[in-house]
Amino acid sequence: MTRYAVQQIPMCLLALFVALWAGPASAETLPRPHPVEQPESPLMLEGDWVPEDPHDIDFHALPRIPSEHAVVSDVRDAGGTRVNQHNYLVHFNGRFWAMWSDGPGEARVPPDEHRDVVPGHDRADQRVSFATSEDGLVWSDIGDVAGPPDEGFGWIARGFWVREGELLALVTRFNAPGYRGEGLQLHAFICRTGIPEDGWEHLGLVYDNAMNNFPPKRLPTGEWMMSRRLHDRGVHYLVGGVEAFDQWQSYPVVDYEGELLAEEPYWWILPDGNLLALYRDNRRSGYLFRAFSTDHGRAWTDPVRTDFPDARSKFSGLRLSDGRYVLVSNPNPNARNPMALSISDDGIVFIRMGYLVGSRHVDYPHVIEHDGHLYVAFASAKQTVEVLKIAMTAIDALEMPPEPLTIHRNNGDSG
Repeated sequence: MTRYAVQQIPMCLLALFVALWAGPASAETLPRPHPVEQPESPLMLEGDWVPEDPHDIDFHALPRIPSEHAVVSDVRDAGGTRVNQHNYLVHFNGRFWAMWSDGPGEARVPPDEHRDVVPGHDRADQRVSFATSEDGLVWSDIGDVAGPPDEGFGWIARGFWVREGELLALVTRFNAPGYRGEGLQLHAFICRTGIPEDGWEHLGLVYDNAMNNFPPKRLPTGEWMMSRRLHDRGVHYLVGGVEAFDQWQSYPVVDYEGELLAEEPYWWILPDGNLLALYRDNRRSGYLFRAFSTDHGRAWTDPVRTDFPDARSKFSGLRLSDGRYVLVSNPNPNARNPMALSISDDGIVFIRMGYLVGSRHVDYPHVIEHDGHLYVAFASAKQTVEVLKIAMTAIDALEMPPEPLTIHRNNGDSG
């Protein structure tokens, strides 16, 4: 079941791997993926609009999804000396809350050229900022969540966790620069009144040697689960959080080695109660990897490279209130431009994809649903916090072309 167990590879599975690595296969030739019967199938994207090679999609010609737009914070005029990144949203106590990593940047080009160039980031003294809004479009002044970090360390925003009716902000302490190395810790801060003006207090250590990617979600068992990245970049899942915010069991999943250099996992519950996880691949395959769990996150199938294209960037998704699934990502394997929203009926295979925002470096989305709308927080060149408000009717109206949406390589990238 997992990569930690020795098992024989069936000849049919071996043939599938050979076919996959020989080149792209059309969706018609791939078996339907299933958590038990076909976990090794790479199929994740299909439709008449999908070319034989998904990397040939003209991502800048995807049908547009209309939205309203707001800027929460913008440091693009700081010449690369400031960073805003790691955006998260929640709706709690009648208002929207946003949080993000807010810290010093390292300029990489002349200051007047830095507006759409990513500065050096995850440096010492990075902090976590927040703001609130009644409608998701007009935002308050910016406040501080965790206060200053210890000397030589920084904080990384890790998302809001609504637990037992209270609002927690998860924040990772890291030994700068970058999160790799000793000293990695996941902490919780709490806004006890749910009123932003009353501020935050430190609740305690959630887990040592840990950085999650998104806040915990409920399993069908009633337990909470979230990803855990260790200081050596290995991926575990933490299951628990019921008896106390700091009570968890850690289950290893993927080491940072081999075919997949797994980064920034995301998971959701499928209609049958099984789990699906997606992984960014730092090996630069240009595709997402996928795994399944049939025992509530304790053990997982070996991650399989899917046919869903990816720019090696963080992504976010959720199951909608109507049962469909959405995934917000950077599908263009050549750049974090544009950002797109993809739709699936079963949470496994996606059949539609629409353009959200682009013509610049855009990344690190977080999507939530509230009152008939989707809200997507994202960053531009790791120097802004921006929000899109998307009506569900716009998602319903998204139509794909009846033929492959293929880029004309002889004319260059249309974006």
